[in-house]
Amino acid sequence: MNKNAGRLLGIIVLVVVLVFGGLMLVRNLGKSNKEISEAEARKNLTKIVRDVDASTGTPVKGQVNYNAGDTTYQELPELTDSSVVVRPNTVLYAEIFASSEKTGADTDGYLREMVSKFNNSSQQINGVPVSVQLRTVASGQQVDYVASGKYVPTAISPSNTLSVKMLNAKGVSTEYAAESLVMNYAGIVLSNATYSTLVEEYGAANVQTLAKATADDKVIMGYTNPFTSATGMNFLITLLDSYSSGNINSQKAIDGFVSFQKNIPFVAMTTQQMRSAAEKGTFGAFVMEYQTFINDKSLSKNYRFIPFGYAHENPLATISSAPEEEKAILRLFVQFCEANGKDLAKRNGFNTVPDGYVEMTADYSGAELVAAQALYKENKDVRPIVAVFVADVSGSMEGSPLNSLQNSLESSMQYINNDNYIGLVSYNQDVCIELPIAKFDLTQQSYFLGTVKSLRAGGGTATFDAISVAMQMVLDKLEEIPDAKPMIFVLSDGETNRGHELREIRDIIAGLQMPIYTIGYNANIDALKEVSEINEAVCINAGTEDIAYQLRQLFNANM
Repeated sequence: MNKNAGRLLGIIVLVVVLVFGGLMLVRNLGKSNKEISEAEARKNLTKIVRDVDASTGTPVKGQVNYNAGDTTYQELPELTDSSVVVRPNTVLYAEIFASSEKTGADTDGYLREMVSKFNNSSQQINGVPVSVQLRTVASGQQVDYVASGKYVPTAISPSNTLSVKMLNAKGVSTEYAAESLVMNYAGIVLSNATYSTLVEEYGAANVQTLAKATADDKVIMGYTNPFTSATGMNFLITLLDSYSSGNINSQKAIDGFVSFQKNIPFVAMTTQQMRSAAEKGTFGAFVMEYQTFINDKSLSKNYRFIPFGYAHENPLATISSAPEEEKAILRLFVQFCEANGKDLAKRNGFNTVPDGYVEMTADYSGAELVAAQALYKENKDVRPIVAVFVADVSGSMEGSPLNSLQNSLESSMQYINNDNYIGLVSYNQDVCIELPIAKFDLTQQSYFLGTVKSLRAGGGTATFDAISVAMQMVLDKLEEIPDAKPMIFVLSDGETNRGHELREIRDIIAGLQMPIYTIGYNANIDALKEVSEINEAVCINAGTEDIAYQLRQLFNANM
């Protein structure tokens, strides 16, 4: 072959490659990587499920007997020493519950540092040495502990006064030792693309235009659970007020919330879950406090902060029934903070008003705020949820872990709305479909409860076989209810020694975009966390005493 012929052959080969590549490109035009990945994921899942060959159990009926009263006291965990971040160093002391942005490390440690300094400054009242004990407790959980009487400190310091108002509405009287220890502000963090969309298509970037853009499916918004998060609660009230100013529980507010909520993929249980989803591109907008925002150089450089709602005053509210000598300690502590804490507060990012902040002036009562939480719970499921609970019944779950699993599901299932669709799978070295997916009406609840209580432990552990079967069950049900939101809940100690491995189904989970919430019982929590993080779900590391409360909050937020 001469040189010209060789060049000609090379050109022909190149043209063929380009034409074929162009045809393949054209063939995939209009199909996203996600769609292609999902199709492949379904195909691979079918092979795995066929290989697993799950059996079918016989559902057992139980007697559903929900408590008519408030079960918060029973579900709240006993507080342990792990929640104490600063211990007292005197016999006489006062105790404070405070939110995490004040009790953490580094720039989140304002109150932690001030309490430590106070305790080391040899303070006295009437010649008696005094000090303060500081616990880290989420704002919503502070209300639950005190209102239920499970544990009552001398004072609470939630992120804002909404929590204090709700506590008062639940029958607990309080007094302000300080209306504000440090000032902070809630806001929406916007990507540049989201900000441009709001300004160019809706004329401004604020809660009202964000709500409209979310309802129009132009923006994906993330916010935190209003039952536990002060920022999430602030956002909920601001959103409802934007639809119906002065009447957050009106039908107009409900209708607006439903239109907004229909395009919310999930409500984050924690700020970290929300941040993780934002980093992966799930959210174009999400809520955050300004102090956290300005202390994160990457966020403050690449995102915009749009303030909203009520200021976060970080009050110190004493419980009126607390001993007078403990109240006096906290008054002395407040004076100490006023005299010595201003520079520290500024360095930690507090007391800085964000650009564009306009204070919300609507004065809602505690009863109205509590009613708004109920409105949220009743109306958040715009689309039904199709979920399968995957229960580990292997030998390592025998005894306390399985008892805890059964008790926690029994007590928390009442927080699952009955318009959702629920199924149950159990597994050891084998997988059993205990309860096919069906609407969670009273009959399905009865079968769910009875079957959960009948579970017995023994054998090996094939976690990823069971997850695969559960995903296939959900996909089959979605054929009937295509608009539903899929979820998987894995309840396990995290150990796996049989069947398929995570590496075999990781891409399937990612391709199906099916969130897998994991709940660990005396668990290898890292193994469970790895599963949940694939699609930005939550991993709950729950001991035997606090799992019921954790599940309650999870179901209140998402079920």
